[in-house]
Amino acid sequence: MKFEPHPDRRPAVVTGASTGIGEATARTLAAAGYPVALGARRADRCAAIAAEISAEGGEAFAHQLDVTDDASVAAFGKAVTEALGPVEVVVSNAGGMQPGRMWEISTEDYLRELNTNVLGTHRLLTTFGAAMIERGRGDFVFVTSDVVQNPRPHLGAYVSAKWAMEGMARVLQMELEGTGVRASIVRPGPTFTEISFAWEQDAMVGVVEAAQRWGLLRHMHTLRPPDIARAIAHVVAAPRGTYIALVDVQPEGKLEDRT
Repeated sequence: MKFEPHPDRRPAVVTGASTGIGEATARTLAAAGYPVALGARRADRCAAIAAEISAEGGEAFAHQLDVTDDASVAAFGKAVTEALGPVEVVVSNAGGMQPGRMWEISTEDYLRELNTNVLGTHRLLTTFGAAMIERGRGDFVFVTSDVVQNPRPHLGAYVSAKWAMEGMARVLQMELEGTGVRASIVRPGPTFTEISFAWEQDAMVGVVEAAQRWGLLRHMHTLRPPDIARAIAHVVAAPRGTYIALVDVQPEGKLEDRT
Protein backbone atom coordinates (compact mmCIF):
# COMPACT_ATOMS: atom_id res chain seq x y z
CA MET A 1 0.00 0.00 0.00
CA LYS A 2 1.35 3.39 -0.97
CA PHE A 3 0.95 6.01 1.75
CA GLU A 4 0.38 9.64 0.79
CA PRO A 5 3.12 11.82 2.32
CA HIS A 6 2.32 14.76 4.55
CA PRO A 7 2.12 18.03 2.63
CA ASP A 8 4.97 20.44 3.18
CA ARG A 9 2.67 22.88 4.94
CA ARG A 10 0.50 21.76 7.88
CA PRO A 11 -0.98 24.76 9.73
CA ALA A 12 -1.75 23.90 13.36
CA VAL A 13 -4.16 25.43 15.84
CA VAL A 14 -3.36 25.31 19.56
CA THR A 15 -5.93 26.48 22.11
CA GLY A 16 -5.09 27.57 25.61
CA ALA A 17 -1.81 28.70 24.06
CA SER A 18 -1.05 31.60 26.38
CA THR A 19 0.66 29.42 28.98
CA GLY A 20 1.49 25.91 30.11
CA ILE A 21 0.95 22.94 27.81
CA GLY A 22 -0.59 25.11 25.10
CA GLU A 23 2.35 27.51 24.95
CA ALA A 24 4.86 24.65 24.98
CA THR A 25 2.96 22.85 22.22
CA ALA A 26 2.86 25.95 20.01
CA ARG A 27 6.60 26.45 20.43
CA THR A 28 7.38 22.77 19.83
CA LEU A 29 5.24 22.50 16.69
CA ALA A 30 6.65 25.77 15.32
CA ALA A 31 10.20 24.51 15.88
CA ALA A 32 9.23 21.37 13.92
CA GLY A 33 8.12 23.49 10.95
CA TYR A 34 4.39 23.79 11.49
CA PRO A 35 2.80 27.23 10.93
CA VAL A 36 1.06 27.72 14.29
CA ALA A 37 -2.06 29.65 15.32
CA LEU A 38 -2.17 30.47 19.01
CA GLY A 39 -5.57 31.05 20.59
CA ALA A 40 -6.55 32.00 24.14
CA ARG A 41 -8.48 34.65 26.05
CA ARG A 42 -5.17 36.36 26.88
CA ALA A 43 -4.58 37.50 23.31
CA ASP A 44 -1.73 39.80 24.33
CA ARG A 45 0.20 36.91 25.82
CA CYS A 46 -0.40 34.82 22.68
CA ALA A 47 0.81 37.71 20.52
CA ALA A 48 4.03 37.96 22.56
CA ILE A 49 4.69 34.22 22.20
CA ALA A 50 3.95 34.38 18.46
CA ALA A 51 6.42 37.24 18.11
CA GLU A 52 9.11 35.19 19.86
CA ILE A 53 8.41 32.21 17.60
CA SER A 54 8.67 34.43 14.51
CA ALA A 55 11.93 35.94 15.76
CA GLU A 56 13.33 32.41 16.05
CA GLY A 57 12.46 31.67 12.41
CA GLY A 58 9.06 30.02 12.87
CA GLU A 59 5.68 31.04 11.49
CA ALA A 60 3.05 32.00 14.05
CA PHE A 61 -0.25 33.83 14.22
CA ALA A 62 -2.11 34.89 17.37
CA HIS A 63 -5.79 35.67 17.79
CA GLN A 64 -8.16 36.11 20.72
CA LEU A 65 -10.15 32.97 21.47
CA ASP A 66 -12.77 32.09 24.06
CA VAL A 67 -13.76 28.48 23.41
CA THR A 68 -16.93 28.94 25.50
CA ASP A 69 -18.32 31.44 22.99
CA ASP A 70 -19.67 30.38 19.57
CA ALA A 71 -18.94 33.72 17.91
CA SER A 72 -15.39 33.85 19.25
CA VAL A 73 -14.59 30.36 17.93
CA ALA A 74 -16.10 31.18 14.53
CA ALA A 75 -14.13 34.43 14.29
CA PHE A 76 -10.95 32.63 15.33
CA GLY A 77 -11.45 29.93 12.70
CA LYS A 78 -12.00 32.48 9.94
CA ALA A 79 -8.97 34.57 10.94
CA VAL A 80 -6.66 31.56 11.21
CA THR A 81 -7.65 30.16 7.83
CA GLU A 82 -7.16 33.53 6.16
CA ALA A 83 -3.76 33.98 7.83
CA LEU A 84 -2.25 30.50 7.52
CA GLY A 85 -4.43 28.58 5.06
CA PRO A 86 -6.44 25.39 5.58
CA VAL A 87 -5.87 24.02 9.07
CA GLU A 88 -4.31 20.54 9.23
CA VAL A 89 -3.88 20.10 12.98
CA VAL A 90 -6.13 21.13 15.89
CA VAL A 91 -4.89 20.70 19.46
CA SER A 92 -7.79 21.15 21.90
CA ASN A 93 -5.98 22.10 25.07
CA ALA A 94 -7.94 24.97 26.63
CA GLY A 95 -9.30 23.99 30.02
CA GLY A 96 -9.85 24.85 33.63
CA MET A 97 -9.85 23.12 37.00
CA GLN A 98 -11.90 24.32 39.99
CA PRO A 99 -11.32 22.31 43.20
CA GLY A 100 -14.10 21.37 45.57
CA ARG A 101 -16.05 18.37 46.82
CA MET A 102 -19.02 17.45 44.69
CA TRP A 103 -21.61 18.94 47.03
CA GLU A 104 -19.58 22.15 47.37
CA ILE A 105 -19.09 22.90 43.66
CA SER A 106 -21.66 25.39 42.44
CA THR A 107 -23.69 24.50 39.37
CA GLU A 108 -22.21 27.60 37.71
CA ASP A 109 -18.63 26.40 38.28
CA TYR A 110 -19.52 22.88 37.16
CA LEU A 111 -21.08 24.16 33.95
CA ARG A 112 -18.09 26.43 33.33
CA GLU A 113 -15.70 23.47 33.31
CA LEU A 114 -17.98 21.43 31.05
CA ASN A 115 -18.39 24.39 28.70
CA THR A 116 -14.65 24.96 28.41
CA ASN A 117 -13.42 21.38 28.18
CA VAL A 118 -16.29 19.61 26.44
CA LEU A 119 -18.38 22.12 24.51
CA GLY A 120 -15.28 24.16 23.71
CA THR A 121 -13.71 21.10 22.12
CA HIS A 122 -16.89 20.40 20.18
CA ARG A 123 -16.98 24.00 18.90
CA LEU A 124 -13.46 23.53 17.52
CA LEU A 125 -14.48 20.28 15.90
CA THR A 126 -17.49 21.82 14.15
CA THR A 127 -15.38 24.81 13.07
CA PHE A 128 -12.48 22.89 11.53
CA GLY A 129 -13.67 19.30 11.13
CA ALA A 130 -15.78 19.51 7.96
CA ALA A 131 -12.98 21.12 5.93
CA MET A 132 -10.51 18.48 7.13
CA ILE A 133 -12.86 15.70 6.06
CA GLU A 134 -13.46 17.34 2.69
CA ARG A 135 -9.68 17.48 2.07
CA GLY A 136 -9.28 13.91 3.34
CA ARG A 137 -6.59 14.68 5.92
CA GLY A 138 -5.97 16.29 9.29
CA ASP A 139 -5.32 15.62 12.99
CA PHE A 140 -7.52 16.49 15.94
CA VAL A 141 -5.79 16.07 19.31
CA PHE A 142 -7.74 15.93 22.58
CA VAL A 143 -5.61 16.91 25.60
CA THR A 144 -7.35 15.16 28.49
CA SER A 145 -5.97 14.00 31.86
CA ASP A 146 -5.08 10.83 33.72
CA VAL A 147 -8.03 11.59 36.03
CA VAL A 148 -10.02 9.65 33.39
CA GLN A 149 -8.07 6.54 34.42
CA ASN A 150 -7.78 7.47 38.11
CA PRO A 151 -10.46 9.96 39.26
CA ARG A 152 -9.26 12.28 41.98
CA PRO A 153 -11.41 13.48 44.87
CA HIS A 154 -11.97 17.25 45.14
CA LEU A 155 -11.77 17.54 41.34
CA GLY A 156 -15.21 16.20 40.40
CA ALA A 157 -16.07 18.79 37.76
CA TYR A 158 -12.69 18.39 36.08
CA VAL A 159 -12.98 14.59 36.15
CA SER A 160 -16.45 14.77 34.59
CA ALA A 161 -15.26 17.11 31.84
CA LYS A 162 -12.22 15.02 30.92
CA TRP A 163 -14.26 11.82 30.90
CA ALA A 164 -16.67 13.49 28.49
CA MET A 165 -13.79 14.67 26.29
CA GLU A 166 -12.42 11.15 25.99
CA GLY A 167 -15.89 9.79 25.27
CA MET A 168 -16.24 12.31 22.45
CA ALA A 169 -12.80 11.40 21.12
CA ARG A 170 -13.49 7.67 21.11
CA VAL A 171 -16.76 8.07 19.23
CA LEU A 172 -15.01 10.41 16.80
CA GLN A 173 -12.26 7.87 16.16
CA MET A 174 -14.91 5.43 14.92
CA GLU A 175 -16.82 8.02 12.91
CA LEU A 176 -13.67 9.27 11.16
CA GLU A 177 -12.63 5.80 10.04
CA GLY A 178 -11.87 6.00 6.32
CA THR A 179 -12.01 9.80 6.06
CA GLY A 180 -8.26 10.42 6.26
CA VAL A 181 -8.76 12.54 9.40
CA ARG A 182 -7.31 11.23 12.66
CA ALA A 183 -8.41 11.80 16.26
CA SER A 184 -5.95 11.16 19.08
CA ILE A 185 -5.99 11.44 22.86
CA VAL A 186 -2.98 12.74 24.79
CA ARG A 187 -3.55 12.05 28.49
CA PRO A 188 -1.12 13.93 30.78
CA GLY A 189 -0.39 12.83 34.29
CA PRO A 190 0.30 15.43 37.01
CA THR A 191 1.81 18.44 35.25
CA PHE A 192 3.18 21.65 36.75
CA THR A 193 1.26 24.53 35.10
CA GLU A 194 -0.54 27.72 36.11
CA ILE A 195 -3.88 25.92 36.26
CA SER A 196 -3.77 25.64 40.07
CA PHE A 197 -2.00 28.93 40.84
CA ALA A 198 -5.27 30.68 41.70
CA TRP A 199 -6.35 28.05 44.24
CA GLU A 200 -6.57 28.90 47.92
CA GLN A 201 -3.96 27.10 50.01
CA ASP A 202 -6.62 25.08 51.86
CA ALA A 203 -8.01 23.86 48.54
CA MET A 204 -4.57 22.80 47.34
CA VAL A 205 -3.91 20.92 50.59
CA GLY A 206 -7.30 19.24 50.36
CA VAL A 207 -6.64 18.00 46.83
CA VAL A 208 -3.21 16.60 47.70
CA GLU A 209 -4.29 14.98 50.97
CA ALA A 210 -7.33 13.36 49.37
CA ALA A 211 -5.22 11.99 46.51
CA GLN A 212 -2.72 10.56 48.98
CA ARG A 213 -5.51 8.99 51.05
CA TRP A 214 -6.77 7.13 47.99
CA GLY A 215 -3.29 6.08 46.87
CA LEU A 216 -3.29 8.29 43.77
CA LEU A 217 0.10 9.91 44.34
CA ARG A 218 3.06 7.55 44.13
CA HIS A 219 5.45 10.50 44.44
CA MET A 220 5.43 14.28 44.20
CA HIS A 221 7.34 14.58 40.92
CA THR A 222 5.41 16.25 38.11
CA LEU A 223 5.66 16.59 34.36
CA ARG A 224 6.56 19.87 32.67
CA PRO A 225 4.60 21.34 29.74
CA PRO A 226 7.34 20.54 27.16
CA ASP A 227 7.00 16.85 28.09
CA ILE A 228 3.38 16.89 26.89
CA ALA A 229 4.21 19.09 23.90
CA ARG A 230 6.73 16.53 22.64
CA ALA A 231 4.10 13.79 22.94
CA ILE A 232 1.63 15.87 20.91
CA ALA A 233 4.25 16.57 18.24
CA HIS A 234 4.93 12.84 18.01
CA VAL A 235 1.23 12.06 17.57
CA VAL A 236 0.60 14.50 14.72
CA ALA A 237 3.82 13.47 12.95
CA ALA A 238 2.72 9.83 12.68
CA PRO A 239 2.97 8.66 9.04
CA ARG A 240 -0.14 8.40 6.92
CA GLY A 241 -1.79 5.03 7.18
CA THR A 242 -1.37 4.98 10.97
CA TYR A 243 -2.76 6.92 13.89
CA ILE A 244 -1.96 6.98 17.59
CA ALA A 245 -5.20 6.49 19.48
CA LEU A 246 -3.97 7.25 23.01
CA VAL A 247 -0.77 8.44 24.67
CA ASP A 248 -0.67 8.38 28.48
CA VAL A 249 2.27 10.45 29.76
CA GLN A 250 3.36 10.04 33.38
CA PRO A 251 6.13 11.63 35.47
CA GLU A 252 9.05 9.41 36.31
CA GLY A 253 9.82 8.99 39.99
CA LYS A 254 13.08 9.94 41.63
CA LEU A 255 15.96 7.61 40.83
CA GLU A 256 16.71 5.19 43.63
CA ASP A 257 19.90 5.69 45.58
CA ARG A 258 21.95 2.54 44.88
CA THR A 259 25.01 3.48 46.86
